[in-house]
Amino acid sequence: MSVLRRITRRGHGDGAGHGDDPLDAAQERRVRAVLALGGVPQADLPDGVQQVRLRLLERTARGDEAPRDVSAWAAVVASNLAMDWHRARRRQERLGERLASLRQHEHPSGEDTSVLSLAVAQGLDDLPDAQRQVVVLRFYADLPVRSIARELGVPEGTVKSRLHTAVRALRARLHEDEVV
Repeated sequence: MSVLRRITRRGHGDGAGHGDDPLDAAQERRVRAVLALGGVPQADLPDGVQQVRLRLLERTARGDEAPRDVSAWAAVVASNLAMDWHRARRRQERLGERLASLRQHEHPSGEDTSVLSLAVAQGLDDLPDAQRQVVVLRFYADLPVRSIARELGVPEGTVKSRLHTAVRALRARLHEDEVV
């Protein structure tokens, strides 16, 4: 029996289970409404609905029981997705502000900046996965060391060590390539 059919066969009492879609039309409308009321732009609503479907499928694929009330569960997931969307937007705005403030300061010509960006990108590609991950989370996602450690499930000292080693390697690469 397919994963979708198992989902739709469970919990008929809550309106789920017509066809292969884990969300019926009423549940999808509710998810869209929760996302929209949560401030997600109209253009992003279809992606939000798909995320709710995906999470329901993943839940079943793990062997978890289908939610007792799929409609309520989907609304809570949609609400969480809306909060995640706002957090990501705020992070992006902060990153944009930081980049704008860097541009206001004296910086190299456009060509030099392009060379530096390319060298940094290549340096990141050469780092081991764990080091690249902490560099990206710290300097591009603007997460503090404590948050990175918590999310990765490692001690703060491990994050600091990986950052130190990665930055040292990137710095050496930039000097080696005579970029800085």
